[in-house]
Amino acid sequence: MSKIAIIGATGRAGSQLLAEALRRGHQVTAIARGATSLAAQPGQRNLAVDLHDTPALTAALAGHAVVISSARFDGVPPQAIIGATLAADVPRLLVVGGAASLLLPDGTRLFDSPQFPAAYRAEAAGGIAFLDALRAQTALDWSFLSPSALFDGQQRTGRFRLGQEQLLSDAAGQSHISFPDFAIAMLDELERPAHSRQRFTVGY
Repeated sequence: MSKIAIIGATGRAGSQLLAEALRRGHQVTAIARGATSLAAQPGQRNLAVDLHDTPALTAALAGHAVVISSARFDGVPPQAIIGATLAADVPRLLVVGGAASLLLPDGTRLFDSPQFPAAYRAEAAGGIAFLDALRAQTALDWSFLSPSALFDGQQRTGRFRLGQEQLLSDAAGQSHISFPDFAIAMLDELERPAHSRQRFTVGY
C-alpha cells in the first residue's frame, strides 16, 4: 500500500485513477480545484488546490510516496507540477500523457500529421512540452504514460498492450484505450515499476 497524491482527480482520467488506486487499497489524496465535490470514501482525502499556487500544491503533495498527475496540459506549465513535486520531496511522478508525441509507422509524430485535429493542438503541444521537461530532469524518478489516439470509454477489460514510442493500433487499425484500462496500466506501473525515466504507451 502506498500513499498517493492524484492531481486532477475529478477529471475523466483522474477519476478512474482514483477508483483504481482505492480498489487496490492505496491511501489517496485527491487534488483538484473542485475536489470538495468528490464523495468521501475510505482511504481517500480530498483537497481543493489551485495548481498555479505553488506553495499550496507543494504542501498538498508533501508526505506522499508517489504523485500521479492527470491535469490538463494547456494552461498549466510543466514546472508548476514538477517543481512542486520536487519541493515536496516526493521522489516519484507518474504523468497521464498525450498521444501526440507518439510516432507513426513512417517515424513522424502523430502531432505532425496533417490529420491531427486543430482543436487539440494547444493541449497536445502542452503535453509534448511536459515530456520534454521530464526528459531534462535528473532529480526525479518519472514515468509518462501516453494513451492511444482515442482515449475514451468506460469499459474495464484488463486486456491491453504496452509499447514505447510507437502509436499502438489494434488488428482493425484503430488506436484506442478506455479510461479504466489506462488506469490499470498506470497503477500497475506504480506498483511494479518498469519504465523509470521513460515514456511508454498503452492500447488495445
